Amino acid sequence: MTSKMDHEDKVEAYARALIEAARSEGRANADLVQWQHAKKFSPEVLETLATMQAEEDTDLINDVARRYKAILDSEDTTISVTVTTAVPMDDELRNEVRTAMTEQLDAPIYLVERIDPKIIGGIVIEARGRRYDASVRAQLANIRKTLSASFIGGDD
Repeated sequence: MTSKMDHEDKVEAYARALIEAARSEGRANADLVQWQHAKKFSPEVLETLATMQAEEDTDLINDVARRYKAILDSEDTTISVTVTTAVPMDDELRNEVRTAMTEQLDAPIYLVERIDPKIIGGIVIEARGRRYDASVRAQLANIRKTLSASFIGGDD
């Protein structure tokens, strides 16, 4: 019960903080629209914004957006590959992933490393809008789904 109340208190506090800040600048409705779109942000965008906030670099957001577009519009064929592991990769694994992805994508890659203990183990690779999930968490979910299907569709 307490954790649900803590959750509700946090939600209320965040919402009121957003409203107060927005009202003081006359943009409450505009902020609501932005907030509703925020749920569509990828984890990478949220992490980047959080880092920029922590480093007090939010004044660079417009410059980053312009550079982002310039890089996309350029002839640069480098592909960003996000690799998520439960623990930091060692140099050997990093080199193996870099080599394999460079060969598979037939292009130079920029490796973005993320650590997420929730995947338990294994690796998740994302590139060009595709996701290869060989995490322990995904494997356990597949086992659970298979077992659930076999019991539901089992003997009558």
